Amino acid sequence: MTEATTGGDGVRSVHRALDLLGHFDEQHTSRSVRDLVEASGLAKSTVVRLVTTLEHAGMLWTRGDGRIVPGVGLMRWSRLAQATWAVPPEAMDVLRQLGVDCGGESSRVYVRQGASRVCIAQQEGTQQLRHVVRVGDGMPVVLGATGHALLTGLPAEQVAALGAAAGRGPEFAAGLVRTVEQARQQGWAASHGEREPGVSALAAPVVTSAGDVVAAVGLGGPTSRFTPDHLDAWRPLVVEAAGRLAEIPFFGGIA
Repeated sequence: MTEATTGGDGVRSVHRALDLLGHFDEQHTSRSVRDLVEASGLAKSTVVRLVTTLEHAGMLWTRGDGRIVPGVGLMRWSRLAQATWAVPPEAMDVLRQLGVDCGGESSRVYVRQGASRVCIAQQEGTQQLRHVVRVGDGMPVVLGATGHALLTGLPAEQVAALGAAAGRGPEFAAGLVRTVEQARQQGWAASHGEREPGVSALAAPVVTSAGDVVAAVGLGGPTSRFTPDHLDAWRPLVVEAAGRLAEIPFFGGIA
């Protein structure tokens, strides 16, 4: 077996193992082997092998009743991630003030990770009907105002490639390039029901003094409240919040 072949098999196994871990969440804190087979579409023998490997690494644990749960080894990785990505208090102050100034909408910060945007901080809004995202949640970077704001840091050809990889056709990829270019020129992006029906967003890129787009800050909430008048009033506040975040050393450190 050649080195290239083993490398390919190894990469495929890593992807399968990570996908298997991804089937555990707040609604599915434990799984049976059958659950994992059905959720992953993999053969039972492959699932059993991957579970065994992940158990040896401490990432999964099989209880006495046969149910499989996240392993204690993940606690170490969780601590490391929290230590790395926990935004400083002054950044949370910016989010808190932004939410207050914008009528109690939820405010949050995202960073780009490949084809995803991941929420690293959120200040939950005070409106009774509000849109909440869990810190650590990942979403397609090609959808929504926050994703568009993040993509302003990429050249058009890379934006087009991400749009093409989304599998929504050439018109979507071309439209994404236009949308991101518009967001780059105006310094903000807005979207309505693009990722989730009935949810709107307004976002601006966090740009370092070196010109790197390291994050995006934005508001999210019901489309019914993101009226043209509200958007006009909130845009300068979101852009100002992005500028304040850019001055915090934490964001310069993730460039």
